[in-house]
Order: sequence, then structure tokens, then C-alpha cells
Amino acid sequence: MPSLKEFRVRIESVQSTKKITSAMKMVAASKLRRAQEGAEAARPYAERMERMLGNLAGAAAGRAGAPLMLAGTGKDDTHLVVVMTANRGLAGGFNSNIIRSARGLVRELLDRGKTVKILAVGRKGRDAMRRDFRELLVGEYTEFGRKRVAFNEANDVASKITAMFEAGEFDVATLVYARFKSAVSQIVTRQQIIPFPVPEASAGGDAKVVYDYEPSDNEILGSLLPRNLAIQVFRAMLENAASFFGSQMAAMDNATRNAGEMINKLKLTYNRQRQAMITKELIEIISGAEAI
Repeated sequence: MPSLKEFRVRIESVQSTKKITSAMKMVAASKLRRAQEGAEAARPYAERMERMLGNLAGAAAGRAGAPLMLAGTGKDDTHLVVVMTANRGLAGGFNSNIIRSARGLVRELLDRGKTVKILAVGRKGRDAMRRDFRELLVGEYTEFGRKRVAFNEANDVASKITAMFEAGEFDVATLVYARFKSAVSQIVTRQQIIPFPVPEASAGGDAKVVYDYEPSDNEILGSLLPRNLAIQVFRAMLENAASFFGSQMAAMDNATRNAGEMINKLKLTYNRQRQAMITKELIEIISGAEAI
């Protein structure tokens, strides 16, 4: 049985940990509000951009001269998996859930005989992919979101993906990230970003309404598709940031409660042992007095 001093040291240690987790919870809660507002504000623009491009792409799909980002390379041999995580941990299962989904996707593709390349956005994803698939890692981005996620950071990632695609380094690109739902719920999402996925209802150009575009729809798509790629990457980074702070807040709240419960149990055991020692000393004193 540990001594009373060891119990006191352990109680003080857990109390210090509780103060840290409580402070981290409050910091995460304060950052979550701004990150959540950013993620929710980005959704309407990104969704309407996708919807508009879907309508436009449905009419242009299959035509000669369609942009490469829409038509694709005509092959499905090489896949780029963009794994988007946070740079830091202590956020419950946030990073591990994304990494698990990315690992599953990579293994599915390898089992089907595909060539896989991995682009890691975030230190946690980079470290995990480096451990499991070091030879497949072709790039990494870890310097972002120091204060808040900026569009130019997402644009750098999108430019790297675009350059690789134009160089013929892959045929299909998939983004793996966590979509924010609530502070306690984040949905790991796999989103194909290249080639642009044409909605089935729009495919074949059989829409009832026909529009004339100036300039041509192919020129518009050639300009908007790279921009849409940057917007989708930016949206994913914002969703990830909100998901990270939500998961961290929940994790630190659980850690704070667990620390409080541990302190109560340690204090109870400490008081019982202290009472037992006092009782034992009293018995020894009384027994000695009676012996005299």
C-alpha cells in the first residue's frame, strides 16, 4: 500500500493535470465558435459552386475538347489520396478516425492493383502515412492554420494537386477529411475532387433547359474547375479545423471529469488509510498505557 506522502503527491499531480485539461477545454471552446462559423459560412458557396458546375459539366461531359479536370485521363490506374488531419493531437479520435479511413482506402486501392500516391496535409496524417506507406508519400503540408485557416494555404495545396494532374502523375484524386456536424460528432468524408464528379441526373446533357454560354462552356469550365478545386480544399480545411476543436473540447471535458473522479477516489483512499493509521496508533498508545 502506498504511503500517505505518495498519495498526496499523486493527488497533486492529478489536480495539476485537471487544471491543464480544463484550460485546454476552454481554449478549444473559444476557438470552436470561430472555426464553426468559418466552416458553416463556406458551405453555401462551395455547395452552389458544385451545383452550378454539375449543371454545366452535365452538358459538356463527353464532348470533344472538354477540360481534362472534367473528362479525366480516361484511365483509373493511379490514384492520389489527400489525407487531411490536424498538426496537433489531444483531440480524442479525430485524427485516428481520418487516418483509419485513409488507410482503408489505400489498402482497397492496392488490393485492386492500383498505383497509389499519398499527399499528407497535417503532421498527424503525415506521421501515420510515413509509418505505414512511406514509399507512397509524395508530398506534405504541415505549415498551415497557425492562427486560422487561410485561403492562400488551401490554394497552395490545390496548386500542387493541379500541377501533379497536369503532369500526368495520377488519374483520380480523393480527399479524406472530417466534416463538422456538432461538437461531439464529426463525419469522416471521402470526396473525389479529380475528375470532377458529374451528377448522374445531369450526365449526358439531357437537361430540359438549354443555355447558351459566352464564352463557351468549355472555356468557363477550364477557368472554374481549378478554382472549384481550391474552394473544395479550403472548405475541407475549414471543416477539419471546426471538427478538431469540437473533438478536442469534448476530449478535454472527458479528461477533466475523469481527473475529478480519480481525485475523489484517491482522497477517499487517502482518508481511509490515514484514519486506519491514526486508529492503529491510538490502539498502540492505549495498549501501552494498560500494560503499565
